[in-house]
Amino acid sequence: MSDHDYDLFVIGAGSGGVRAARLAAQLGKRVGIAEEYRVGGTCVIRGCVPKKLLVYGSRYGAEIEDAKAFGWSYDNLAFDWSTLIHNVQREVDRLNGVYTRTLENNGVDRFLTRATVEGPHSVRLADREEAVSAEYILVATGSAPAFPSIPGAEHFISSNECFKFEALPQSIVILGAGYIGMEFASIFAGLGVEVTVVHRGEQILRGFDKDLCDTVAEALRDRGVDLRMCTNITSVEKDGDGYRVALTDGDCLHASKVMAATGRTPNTKGLGLEAVGVELGNNGKVIVDAYSRTAVDSIYAVGDVTDRANLTPVAIREGTAFVETVFEDRPKAMDYGFIPTAVFTEPEIGTVGLTEEEARENHAIDVYKTSFRPMRATISGRGEQVFMKLIVDVETDKVLGLHMVGPDAAEIVQMAAIPLRLGATKADFDATMALHPSMAEEFVTLRQKWEPPTPIKGSDAAA
Repeated sequence: MSDHDYDLFVIGAGSGGVRAARLAAQLGKRVGIAEEYRVGGTCVIRGCVPKKLLVYGSRYGAEIEDAKAFGWSYDNLAFDWSTLIHNVQREVDRLNGVYTRTLENNGVDRFLTRATVEGPHSVRLADREEAVSAEYILVATGSAPAFPSIPGAEHFISSNECFKFEALPQSIVILGAGYIGMEFASIFAGLGVEVTVVHRGEQILRGFDKDLCDTVAEALRDRGVDLRMCTNITSVEKDGDGYRVALTDGDCLHASKVMAATGRTPNTKGLGLEAVGVELGNNGKVIVDAYSRTAVDSIYAVGDVTDRANLTPVAIREGTAFVETVFEDRPKAMDYGFIPTAVFTEPEIGTVGLTEEEARENHAIDVYKTSFRPMRATISGRGEQVFMKLIVDVETDKVLGLHMVGPDAAEIVQMAAIPLRLGATKADFDATMALHPSMAEEFVTLRQKWEPPTPIKGSDAAA
């Protein structure tokens, strides 16, 4: 038994922090956790969970319309935003209660207040005079939306505020074409909002396989989303009930709302970390080693605050590895290979492993890909396409990357991540029996290598 108040004190009750606190408490450790907002963190309260529920809500209009071709009839189709957002918030409240009870049932002391680090073993709570001491401190404070520094930046909302709309805006301009911006563009477009996306780059979804980006961009344009690439916002001004948005290309947009989806920054401001010797990166991220330990031996950090792989399941796994390392004497270094990822646009992206661009940097590769109309669209008449792609190492025959755009892509790719992680080869895929009729069967029936078109040169090009 140490002389400290706690064996572990966690700052931040998001997915990573709660997992670490619960597991440590189950080992008989004295654990405290502080959270200044609500237990559950970004994912549960204002991120993946409520966002995915909005995604579902935004899809029903098209699906109900498609149902006519399958023999279903209906009258007076209408959408009510207040019903959807009320039900989403009700589920968020339920999950907040689940996370809270998880901590209570495992004997974790909860402090609903801001906490800062005062020393290698000392935590200051905003609502009390005396600091608490802990043998180990775990920083799990996540990240927050970043905003551009331009005139009128105070008029931007972030994705956080989208869950608080009392009414749907008639139109919205979204700055940024990363996964958050594109998901909300899809949500709002599906609910009938006029959506314009402004992005300084040449294409949406930087960092994803180019074929995926091209496929989704085309589909979003077909759904009425105005994608303004290679431009930026120079200023935002209030204009009556809406906003006037000036662009670098000289154009001017008018919208009910203006949203910044320009990334997120680690939540370390004012935590006192640097004063006690914790090293921070340029964007404020906590620098940690492979075991999530900072430059101070007693202080660790997990999740988005470390800016490694900013995904909820990663934070949970990092929290688990921290407990195994520190309290179970089983050092566990994180492995960030073959992390499956989804983007809940419409159509949906599922991806795992290397992009084609990444693979070509260090491998000789074969590429297999296909595009086809899903079976349901042959009846509904909707102009949607499924895209699938495999990246294969020529020398080893191992599948280095698997990518998909289409319905249920996330569900399919989650299971595909298992064979890729185990080193499955293209021959293994070929030897696997297809499940027919399904979209996923295409991954095991791809036989024809994709060959890039031959460039036209010289006199042929002028002909």
